[in-house]
Amino acid sequence: MKSLLAAVRSFVANPLLWSFFVGGLAASSASGAVLDGTRKDVATYAGIAVSLVAGSRIAKKPKIKAFLSTPPVLWFLFLFNGAVAAVCYFTMDGVQGIMAAVGMGLVSLGAAGGLVAGRRKKPVQAVDQPWY
Repeated sequence: MKSLLAAVRSFVANPLLWSFFVGGLAASSASGAVLDGTRKDVATYAGIAVSLVAGSRIAKKPKIKAFLSTPPVLWFLFLFNGAVAAVCYFTMDGVQGIMAAVGMGLVSLGAAGGLVAGRRKKPVQAVDQPWY
């Protein structure tokens, strides 16, 4: 059983972490509509950094980690991000399209690595008799 301090910390930290993640995504994607010039670039890069840090902390939580490592989620990430990488490469011009395709392709390859690693694990043998 968790102590009261740990329960309060978890109760406060989880919504705060999710708020930073969503706020970082919003800042990185919507700063161009509100800001111009250098301020837009700074807000975009700061939002990317905040969402990456918060997202990596969220992904380390046991329930999220277990969900992300299931084969259906890995297949979705592999196929969806691979398709987005191909679309980015063919529809966007210049370095921006290439970098978007490379980034999405890396996420797709990471999911494929999770699928391959999951297939290498041997299934756990069922025990017929209980341990005494």
